[in-house]
Amino acid sequence: MAERAALEELVRLQGERVRGLKLQKASAEQIEEEVAKLLKLKAQLGPDEGKQKFVLKTPKGTRDYSPRQMAVREKVFDVIISCFKRHGAEVIDTPVFELKETLTGKYGEDSKLIYDLKDQGGELLSLRYDLTVPFARYLAMNKLTNIKRYHIAKVYRRDNPAMTRGRYREFYQCDFDIAGQFDPMIPDAECLKIMCEILSSLQIGDFLVKVNDRRILDGLFAICGVPDSKFRTICSSVDKLDKVSWEEVKNEMVGEKGLAPEMADRIGDYVQQHGGVSLVEQLLQDPKLSQNKQALEGLGDLKLLFEYLTLFGIADKISFDLSLARGLDYYTGVIYEAVLLQTPVRAGDEPLGVGSVAAGGRYDGLVGMFDPKGRKVPCVGLSIGVERIFSIVEQRLEALEEKVRTTETQVLVASAQKKLLEERLKLISELWDAGIKAELLYKKNPKLLNQLQYCEEAGIPLVAIIGEQELKDGVIKLRSVASREEVDVRREDLVEEIKRRTSQPFASADLSKLSKNSGTGTI
Repeated sequence: MAERAALEELVRLQGERVRGLKLQKASAEQIEEEVAKLLKLKAQLGPDEGKQKFVLKTPKGTRDYSPRQMAVREKVFDVIISCFKRHGAEVIDTPVFELKETLTGKYGEDSKLIYDLKDQGGELLSLRYDLTVPFARYLAMNKLTNIKRYHIAKVYRRDNPAMTRGRYREFYQCDFDIAGQFDPMIPDAECLKIMCEILSSLQIGDFLVKVNDRRILDGLFAICGVPDSKFRTICSSVDKLDKVSWEEVKNEMVGEKGLAPEMADRIGDYVQQHGGVSLVEQLLQDPKLSQNKQALEGLGDLKLLFEYLTLFGIADKISFDLSLARGLDYYTGVIYEAVLLQTPVRAGDEPLGVGSVAAGGRYDGLVGMFDPKGRKVPCVGLSIGVERIFSIVEQRLEALEEKVRTTETQVLVASAQKKLLEERLKLISELWDAGIKAELLYKKNPKLLNQLQYCEEAGIPLVAIIGEQELKDGVIKLRSVASREEVDVRREDLVEEIKRRTSQPFASADLSKLSKNSGTGTI
């Protein structure tokens, strides 16, 4: 027993050491080393049947959502869905898991993050990693060549989550895609317009949409001497430039991926450039890049894209950024990513990007990978990073101490005296049947003060009060909770009066108030 007690004490101390290192933000290697020691000590300790405890928690990388949080989420979803519908999109749904073969080989280095399921009877299955590959499978399976669709659903990634920054293992994606053969850059420009409309409507702060083209990247890799076999892996390195310095990216290219230093330097000369249509025109005159067919096509399309973006009135929100690579293998043309901007500390400095909140691009070859005859259906789309947006909106509302309504109740049916339960039940039934959102307290004889307090707490705007005198007179006393003003309303006019007084659309969270605090805060 004494030996076990000593081991338990060592486990406790080692556990405290690990927690301390995490708080100090020590290096990952140091934390891993100490965690390994802790696990070794726990293994020596072995199970103690008398002390086995079931820990009640959600799995790593997941979370529950309170009514307040769900009210905020619903408001964000409403903004996104109304925009998708405004642009004429239909909605579809697909299974939460797919055949493993459907997802394999579509995500480059991120394929290791796919959740594989245990064989349940002959089919190897995986949880969907995104909504794009299932959409391509849906198009090929149903032989569709033309659709504009949106899809909002959960996806799963075996990632190391940073939940405070809106990164999870289970999370929602909001996708909008246009499939079909159309004239160049018109659907692509609409996708960027939608992205800007949604981010502006959500009022979460200033943002910038970075744009590039996979063909330009492939062209510049070719003229810099990168072998074809290394294109995708070098692309993945370039994509990290928004998070780490060029030196770190170069070290990865040379040290880990075997690229010659002079090739990496040539790539660096290009991928550190960003600007507007003038940069596109400058690169069209570049003596080397303009000789590459792929790059020339990409630059030509970007020039056309900027013309359409100017007509849509959003060119000032767009930056041509040669470091944008988007790690997914299926992109074939224009790619884009929206980042929130943090106000610079010093005047004259450039605004800092503090994280991606939307992304997308063109993927013309993906559907053909599923079609038995390899028939291609050109597609372009976008995905809104709603989890990150939820995190930002929640933090802003907390900072503003904004009260969020979690119900849509228009009126509480109350009584002023005892023994009026039957009358309350009759009245609330009439209101429900007329489509009014109404509640009552589940007590036979509730005190009027308790009923009024409930309205204050729940944010219910009106109270319909029944009393003995009101019953005799054939009226209902309608009270405004905010002003405390009371009026007698004839019973037959009550429904119309409630509708008139609550005609403002219900807002679970007033996102317009966020614009008063437009800094991005801690994300």
